[in-house]
Amino acid sequence: MKRVLIITLEFPPYVGGVATYVHDLAMALDPEKTVVLAPAGNDSFTTKQQKIDWDKDKKYKIIRRKLLFPKFIWPRWLRLIWHVWRVVRKEKIEIIFVQQVLPVGYSAIVMKKLFKVPFLLFSHGTDLVAGTATIWKRKMVTMVSKHTDQIIFNSNSLMSRYLRVLPQFENKSFVLYPCPEPRFLEPPPRADIDNLRRRYALEGKQTLLSVSRLDEGKGFPSMIRCMPKILEQVPNLVWFIIGGGFKTDLIIDSIRKYNLQNVVRFVGEIPHEDLHPYFYTSDVFVLLTHPDEGKEEGLGLVFLEASAAGLPIVAGRSGGVPEAVLDGRTGLIVDAHNEKQVVDSVLKLLREKAYASQLGKAAKERMLKDFQWHEQIKLLEPWIG
Repeated sequence: MKRVLIITLEFPPYVGGVATYVHDLAMALDPEKTVVLAPAGNDSFTTKQQKIDWDKDKKYKIIRRKLLFPKFIWPRWLRLIWHVWRVVRKEKIEIIFVQQVLPVGYSAIVMKKLFKVPFLLFSHGTDLVAGTATIWKRKMVTMVSKHTDQIIFNSNSLMSRYLRVLPQFENKSFVLYPCPEPRFLEPPPRADIDNLRRRYALEGKQTLLSVSRLDEGKGFPSMIRCMPKILEQVPNLVWFIIGGGFKTDLIIDSIRKYNLQNVVRFVGEIPHEDLHPYFYTSDVFVLLTHPDEGKEEGLGLVFLEASAAGLPIVAGRSGGVPEAVLDGRTGLIVDAHNEKQVVDSVLKLLREKAYASQLGKAAKERMLKDFQWHEQIKLLEPWIG
């Protein structure tokens, strides 16, 4: 395999789909020939020490740097070019994987011109929306797309949206699905599940689980409004909410407004590696994703993780979600703003246990068959050898 440099602005211990995807991608490659260049220092979500602790014992090499200049220095990405140049030379990099089209793509273009190092562009969804928001940014996305050797999307939906804007790049675009970590396919130790059940008083309860950034487009306000009607039919219900984000305070206020304090177990943001037992303690996974100001889900890695754990899913229709959750086969797809549809779907999976089990089993089987990194990574062989 060629020596690969993955450049990303989102990386663990930051919690999010792109960060998890990048780590999983690096794990699927040859660790002796894989380098990740990621942000260093303190930021809004993680501290410098948390990053140092997380990086320990990883099989592949992680280089942390402050990748962008402060906001008052423009262009901020000039610092990124300097760091990439140094890493490419020192690590003898043969190909670059770009995880954010702007501004990371600029540095890859420079490396290609200076050292003839090819690069692949990976698109996850939010970067596409941001990169086509203005005429100038669209020109920049076009420039990066022109110079890249291949554009890789995490769903057919995302690829279709991109090609509607820039159809000239159809001949160098394809889909490589993210995959859940293998550990999600197997239950955790029984003691971990029992500890959770005791800690959150789950004896005799049915349990919903939502894992997500608490931001726009995730449907938490809609689900909170639906909960009173669901509770009328299933009063012994507990709802786990795991995640953090800009809307945390608003969501907590809404929980109080609807008197759901005794129902919601607000866990907050936790390390991704700690999610495992929550999937195996829950009955139904629910996340009412929906389009928001042009933004849609690329795919939704968390839906794949829930599927790997054999959970039936209620998911909101948005972007590539119907590729992650097959409606009526591995879960139920709903309009996040249709209260009756949401309530009926959640109640169906809570009440009809045989049907819910059937969906969960099919979801796990699909992950085993179609969403394995050792198979998906073969799509990159023409470029990495």
